[in-house]
Amino acid sequence: MAADPTQGKSRPWHRRPGALARFVADLVADELTQLRPGGVSLPSRPWPAELELDEQGLGLDSLERLSVAAALNEALHLHESGVEDLLLARTRFGEWLEVAADGLSAFDASLTFRTSGSSGVAKACPHALTNLWQEVEHLASLVPSTRRLLAAVPAHHLYGFLFTALLPQRLGCSEVIDIRRMTPQAVAAMMRPGDLVISHPAHWALLARHAGRLASGVQGVTSTAPCPEALARTLEAIGLDRLIQVYGSSETAGIGTRTESGAAFRLMPFWSRDTADPDCLLRRDADGSIRSHAVQDQLDWHDEHQFDICGRMDGAVQVGGTNVFPARVRQVLLDHPQVSDAAVRLMTPDEGARLKAFVVPVPGTDTVALTSDLWRWTESRLTAPERPKAFTVGHQLPQNAIGKPSDWALDASSPVVQF
Repeated sequence: MAADPTQGKSRPWHRRPGALARFVADLVADELTQLRPGGVSLPSRPWPAELELDEQGLGLDSLERLSVAAALNEALHLHESGVEDLLLARTRFGEWLEVAADGLSAFDASLTFRTSGSSGVAKACPHALTNLWQEVEHLASLVPSTRRLLAAVPAHHLYGFLFTALLPQRLGCSEVIDIRRMTPQAVAAMMRPGDLVISHPAHWALLARHAGRLASGVQGVTSTAPCPEALARTLEAIGLDRLIQVYGSSETAGIGTRTESGAAFRLMPFWSRDTADPDCLLRRDADGSIRSHAVQDQLDWHDEHQFDICGRMDGAVQVGGTNVFPARVRQVLLDHPQVSDAAVRLMTPDEGARLKAFVVPVPGTDTVALTSDLWRWTESRLTAPERPKAFTVGHQLPQNAIGKPSDWALDASSPVVQF
């Protein structure tokens, strides 16, 4: 099905079948995961309209219901139409969808997305819907022949919303299929020409390793973290026609794209460099106004439109497509009464794709007992992407020859105890 340029804003995104249900279900599930860091068991999605929100279904208690309702109100700006309190009076998932639909029918000009909150304080990032459509118009020009969307990203995050709610509306796609709970082999088996896979590097790595040969005529999009060149080359080798890498953030939405690994990113048409502040970019909004935005990364410019990304300035790293902050994880470890000092880093590529921690115990601590206790400690205080998957114990934190913090290896030759 070819792109229909009249599809875009002729019908609100939330009236497209399934779009609002995906958004609300993903938001509710994410909020419950944050509220229950020790683990949460939820029904498989898509959720039926009759799904109860209380003990008979999702198991929300009164405080959880209030928290989740507040998050949904913030995201969809239901307070603008005055329907937000109805969420607390409704008991089924379908009834929440009805409240959300009523609110959006009255006001849908803005949405708010949140950063991951891994630093301890999630940041609210409001966006005008007209600006998001402005970006989608550009994205649609990159993938005009798309027929189906295969999505491995949640719909309530900005990246997922752009590509699973607005883009299929703009392109007139026949289906949006959730592939997050499918094996790589199953995803590969269902692919067909005209598919566009929306994912992130951690999921792409699974596909590259296990999916085998991909169907011809399939394109992909990746964002949320840098895509290693080796991964992009592997995906090309197994048959992916093209991998579009999108650079942006929850604060800015999309900033630039590239379609070849190793090439420079190119600014989207409505972005430009801020000559007055090298740490900022200028965005021309849909209404013609110009605003300055701080960027989280160090950018190395080739010219006025092309740039390379040289690393984050806020200390965040990516784990499974989620921003996590090692400094926050370190503080949780330091809160343990038997931990004197700690360091937290992302594993090296040959070690894995999760966080690792080096722990200095309080003198006299039984390190064997500390081993199991640290797993329990982090499981109850951190979300899954934040939890270190390897601990190393030593008498002092690793340092290099000039006394600066250094990395440590996760192998049998390490001079410390690993567990």
